[in-house]
Amino acid sequence: MPDDVARPRFLTTTANDLAGYRVVETYGVVRGITVRSRSVFGTVGAALQALVGGNISLLTELCERTRADAFGSAVAHAESLGANALLAVRYDATEIMKGVSEVLCYGTAVRVVAESRG
Repeated sequence: MPDDVARPRFLTTTANDLAGYRVVETYGVVRGITVRSRSVFGTVGAALQALVGGNISLLTELCERTRADAFGSAVAHAESLGANALLAVRYDATEIMKGVSEVLCYGTAVRVVAESRG
C-alpha cells in the first residue's frame, strides 16, 4: 500500500491473519450480541411478501440491521481492549423463542502493525 494512502482505523477479516500486517498483541475472543423480535406489523408484512414470492425485504432488512448491530458491538468490545483489528470474524444465530432470535458476532481481538517493506 503506498504511504500516501490512508490506512483503515480498524481492520476486520474472516481470515486468521491479515496480509501485510503483523500481530503484536492478542486480547482474546470478543463478541457482540443482539436479540431481536419481529413486530406484529413486520410479521404480517413479511407473510404478505411471502405470498407473492421472491425476496422478503422486510426480513432481509431486519437481518442486515441485526447483523450490523452485533458486528458493531464486537468491534466496540475489541476497541475497548485496545485492539485495532478483529480476526476470524464469525456469526451465529439462535432462535431463543418463537419470533425472537439472537445474533452473535465474534472474533479474536488483536493489535496489528504494518509489516515493513525491506
